[in-house]
Amino acid sequence: MYKSYTFLIALLFTTTLLQAQQQALAPKREFRGVWVATVQNIDWPSKPVAGVTSDQQKQELVQLLDEHQQTGINAIMLQIRPSADAFYARGREEWSMFLTGKQGQAPNPFYDPLDFAILEAHKRGMELHAWFNPYRATNDLDNSHTSATHITRTHPEWFFTYGGKKYFNPGLPEVRQYIIQVIMDVVRNYDIDGVHFDDYFYPYPGKEPLPDSATYQLYGQEFADIDDWRRNNVDTLIHTLSDSIHAEKSYVKFGISPFGIWRNKAQDPRGSESNGLSGYSALFADARKWAQQGWVDYVNPQVYFPFYYPAAPYEKLVDWWSTNAYGKHLYIGQAVYRAMEDREGWRDKQQLPNQMRYLRHNPSVQGSVFFSSKSLTDNLAGFRDSLQYNFYQYPALPPVMTWLDSVPPPAPQNLREKKFLFFNSNKKTRLEWDSPKESDSSQVYGYVIYRFADNEPLALHNPANIIKISFDHTLTSFTDEGMAPGHTYRYVVTTIDRLKNESTTANALIKKIK
Repeated sequence: MYKSYTFLIALLFTTTLLQAQQQALAPKREFRGVWVATVQNIDWPSKPVAGVTSDQQKQELVQLLDEHQQTGINAIMLQIRPSADAFYARGREEWSMFLTGKQGQAPNPFYDPLDFAILEAHKRGMELHAWFNPYRATNDLDNSHTSATHITRTHPEWFFTYGGKKYFNPGLPEVRQYIIQVIMDVVRNYDIDGVHFDDYFYPYPGKEPLPDSATYQLYGQEFADIDDWRRNNVDTLIHTLSDSIHAEKSYVKFGISPFGIWRNKAQDPRGSESNGLSGYSALFADARKWAQQGWVDYVNPQVYFPFYYPAAPYEKLVDWWSTNAYGKHLYIGQAVYRAMEDREGWRDKQQLPNQMRYLRHNPSVQGSVFFSSKSLTDNLAGFRDSLQYNFYQYPALPPVMTWLDSVPPPAPQNLREKKFLFFNSNKKTRLEWDSPKESDSSQVYGYVIYRFADNEPLALHNPANIIKISFDHTLTSFTDEGMAPGHTYRYVVTTIDRLKNESTTANALIKKIK
């Protein structure tokens, strides 16, 4: 009897612990992003060759988005400007060779990839962040890869050559103005959710010095150190662009994914316990300052290292960024592409799941972004399965950015059931509701639908009860086919605005299944 009692206590404790762990693994608010790289056709579209049509490219993108939706991803970082070129029509730069095989050549039959991607992402309840490479202008020095009207041809004085590629010279005021115009074309002309930069600012250092000393002599005389001048050039771009984006569309997020190390503690007491390359010194990217000054809405450092890696330990870097985000969102960049490497740390196929557990225990981390799309859909080391069936088992809304908007939209009204005439309504339920009154409806971007079984409390914080997240403000009905006989269900519906602030609920609807 004593052993049975002990066993029951142990079972109850284990069950409670598992429930607590499951709850910890299921936040309702979490950024779940993936980088979709187009440079060199890493992820999409498949390498342009004769016979690949616009429709095939669309089908590839739809399949990619479907797979990420099934995995639980809620944000797509789509690379739309890999090298001073465009995956979109309404702008000032050439069509990308990675889209059609030839720079400057439009898709045939014509379509606008960015319009298409935004539409399809939003259908699936995913944000679309437009990913730009600000300074890289070519991927090689082969003139046949650039059109006669490419910006490197029309303004050769704006560029320097380094490491076999051409780069915009960040020290030139006219270069900064041009890059801001390029990005603002997209902000104005497309329904994007965010503007995103990765870690490529000044080029990664090679053996030769950067060829910008003449520009420094012209524009950097107030700086005693050329490195400080270079950092100021990047700072000026980031600050001006941030102001421009938010002045044009206050809801568009601006985020940057810097190299995983800002500075090492050996160089700066404010730095991290690491010994690797420094984004501050090598790339002249002062990401800590950008967060501190409020110029970015999120920081997404590329912590592409395993636990306890001497030069750049994952746990130390996550902890460091969490205390240096200055109230802005922190999303950790994770290296799915490394999951099959035969190297220390990566031989452990639990490396990435353990990284997920670690960052989720840090309340200052609001999510993850994975590189890259193909590595995730290929399920390297089974990590996609870990997300789909464990970490991302339930849907999540993106975390709110209160500094951009903290006011929730008005609630929907008059939730009701529509009776069916031609089939047994016990097998499915058709929900209908009214949008808020017309004077308030402009604040509504979409809806969240919850279902609670039997005597479950109406706990809106539990994502297990979410059955639909919609980014469609015109949606005022939903058919639920996930019910089981012998249960009583309660439904509630809320609205969300563009920044995913959530309203209170409409009235609850009760449905009993015989």
